[in-house]
Amino acid sequence: MLLFLFLKGQDASHAEARFPHGGALVPDPRATAMNGGLAAAPPLISERGSLGDTLGLASGGSRPAPPAPVSRNPEAGGAATKPFPAPESETGLSCDLVKRSSCGAMTHQTGIHATTELKDFFAKARNGSIRLIKIVIEDEQLVLGASKELSRHWDKDYDSFVLPLLDELQPCYILYRLDTQNAQGYEWLFISWSPDNSPVRLKMLYAATRATVKKEFGGGHIKDELFGTLKEDISLSGYQKHVSSSSAPAPLTAAEQELQQIRINEVKTEISVESKHQTLQGLAFPLQPDAQQAIQLLKQKKINYIQLKLNLEQETIELVHTKATEIADLPRRIPQDSARYHFFLYKHSHEGDYLESVVFIYSMPGYKCSIKERMLYSSCKSRLLDSIEQDFCLEIAKKIEIDDGAELTAEFLYDEVHPKQHAFKQAFAKPKGPVGKRGQKRLIKGPGENGEDS
Repeated sequence: MLLFLFLKGQDASHAEARFPHGGALVPDPRATAMNGGLAAAPPLISERGSLGDTLGLASGGSRPAPPAPVSRNPEAGGAATKPFPAPESETGLSCDLVKRSSCGAMTHQTGIHATTELKDFFAKARNGSIRLIKIVIEDEQLVLGASKELSRHWDKDYDSFVLPLLDELQPCYILYRLDTQNAQGYEWLFISWSPDNSPVRLKMLYAATRATVKKEFGGGHIKDELFGTLKEDISLSGYQKHVSSSSAPAPLTAAEQELQQIRINEVKTEISVESKHQTLQGLAFPLQPDAQQAIQLLKQKKINYIQLKLNLEQETIELVHTKATEIADLPRRIPQDSARYHFFLYKHSHEGDYLESVVFIYSMPGYKCSIKERMLYSSCKSRLLDSIEQDFCLEIAKKIEIDDGAELTAEFLYDEVHPKQHAFKQAFAKPKGPVGKRGQKRLIKGPGENGEDS
């Protein structure tokens, strides 16, 4: 009991030390100053408050947040006055403008708009009568800095119009009209000029307002954008380098180029049941001049037969002869011990029409030739035909391979050039089932399906 009375006395002495007016409620002068001289409701402390309340601690044990700083008026005896005004931002813009742009109250990056005069000039320039527009920022607004009318072709006027308007210390925007058009009208080049010697705050301001200029003018009219810090970057040669670098393919390593080519080939490859792909493209032996001349004569239909052979030692294609040949003479033109290439002008009638078709005949007399000769003739055939069809523009109606000249008859050639078309193709005939009653179907169930134990 004595300890309890002692603590009560200590608590009361602390309260009297904090409140010298005998525990009366006194307003806080700082709260009065913050409310323009009106006394605010301070936290009330009773005379019998606890030790924690006496020391000004919150219920959670933490101290209250310090009040906002206020200025003192020495003439009023130290009375509280209005708070200090907010300082200007470091970028040179007012704090109100920075606050509006950062909180998203404005639709643009910096809250800077184009003036009404500039918008009207934009509408006039989009019609095509203006060659150049210079835009600058003044008093937190986009205004017209300068303009140029049409004089000559766009590349002739470029350097004389653009370069004199570039200031070494002042950034700006330039819209330069090209002579090409799109669905919305003439196309324009948007230039952002930001010199190295310009103050940092101006660079930041112009960089943040660039999208606003494009939106005010109309992004659909702008074909290309150009940014530069030196006049060499903005000149006509600099713009041409920019266009060439933009259209150039991306730098790829050897492995990336190989992978890209593989993807292109995969897209262009036609894969079907009838697709035929050679693993070897073939050999290309050159045609001798007399052989080339004979092919030209065959194209002009001055001759009707050509026989070619391979010179295995010199790796060339040589002319054997161009004797006049009829269908009955073809079997005698086929050698019995060596391979040959033949071109024959086949004259015939088909369905009442007279036709003259070039037929290519590749004769290989079985195993009478060496393996090397058979391989070389087979490898050179496709490249020879491609050269004749593409370089000499000679259309080949049919390509035939034979091993004996006796196969070349009039009926054989006609059927090869004009194969018979089967108008009716018999469908697959499903076999009939067994005749008679087959009995009832049996349902075989596994163990456990009828609730039985397996």
